[in-house]
Amino acid sequence: MVSKISPVRSMMKLGAICLPALVLILSCTPNRSEKAGSEAMDSVQVSEEISSPPKQDIRDKRLKKSKKKPDENYTVVRTFFATDRDQNSNASASQTFGSARSTLKYGTCEVSIPRDHRMGELEAPSIWKLQFKEDPDKHVVLLTARSMRQEFFYDSLRQRIQSSSGSSAFIFVHGYNVSFEDAARRTAQITYDLSFDGAPVFYSWPSQGKTAAYTVDEQTIEWAQGNLLKFLKDFFDQSDAQNVYLIAHSMGNRALTRSLAALLAEKPEVRKRLTEVILTAPDIDADVFKRDIAPALTSHGRPITLYASSRDLALAASKRVHGYPRAGDSGPEMVIMPGIETIDATKVETGFLGHSYFAESKSVLSDIYYLIKERQRADRRFGLRGVTTARGRYWAFKD
Repeated sequence: MVSKISPVRSMMKLGAICLPALVLILSCTPNRSEKAGSEAMDSVQVSEEISSPPKQDIRDKRLKKSKKKPDENYTVVRTFFATDRDQNSNASASQTFGSARSTLKYGTCEVSIPRDHRMGELEAPSIWKLQFKEDPDKHVVLLTARSMRQEFFYDSLRQRIQSSSGSSAFIFVHGYNVSFEDAARRTAQITYDLSFDGAPVFYSWPSQGKTAAYTVDEQTIEWAQGNLLKFLKDFFDQSDAQNVYLIAHSMGNRALTRSLAALLAEKPEVRKRLTEVILTAPDIDADVFKRDIAPALTSHGRPITLYASSRDLALAASKRVHGYPRAGDSGPEMVIMPGIETIDATKVETGFLGHSYFAESKSVLSDIYYLIKERQRADRRFGLRGVTTARGRYWAFKD
């Protein structure tokens, strides 16, 4: 972790930050700059079109829906995906989907989790450790990415959901500066760290995966909203999931919240199967969120949890660029509203940017675990303390 951040803070304090500065410090999921080049492992399987449902996964002791061979030092986590990225034929798994806009596609991924994986880590090759190639025994690696026809996708998804203890699934929508590969890796890491029993699904919109493409991603996430809404409709119609958890990070919250609001307005009956909505570090104008989005979501009476932080440098930079607070900011301007349990994550241990704490902090992951696994509301979760203010009540992580 880099401890000295004074240049960034000084620039923000002087009010001199602009878009070129923003793209240098904003990121949703850390880019794997330490990964040596883009060389794919020899053992990585390329994408292939599947015309029939894949075989079910073998269960292991740690995660019922993972598989592992006796001579390997890693577990394989299988995830489901929907994406509106362009597809590259005959490419390696990591290059299967690009950054151009396209039509909806569906499939599954297999991702390795090393045996000595540390909770919150997204292990990747490091030049400091003289690691120049991905190794599933040591790293979280996208091994396969297979596309399939929509009907077979939902057949396979239903099998997975029906075999889980609570007929459950989560859908994760990533944020800015995230490739398809890293969206798959992050989803698998979250699945493993939460010991999630149901079907893990991620929606990967065509982010450019570049720090300099913030404004391009802003336009693309707006474009992707319609496709995400279609996917959510189909998912609730065809998946048979009885407990659905929706999770979004950063810019991904823009599409998820608006799509969900439209879905609930059109099909209010889905709220019975919508168990929890988790908004992490939302890069949304706070005033727009409070006036337009939150009322549309809370009016249906479904639980909503929002994680915010005042140490999130990415959102602080976004605030400078846009001129207004973000819904993921804490402090005096934090979103506190009836129907939303806001969690101040300022004090949790985090990385340099303090933006991906939802998946990197053991404290936050543990809190999400009890939220999903035990369905405990904020007042009952051990690591939180309630704070009552004139504007209402929120929760913060204990010291």
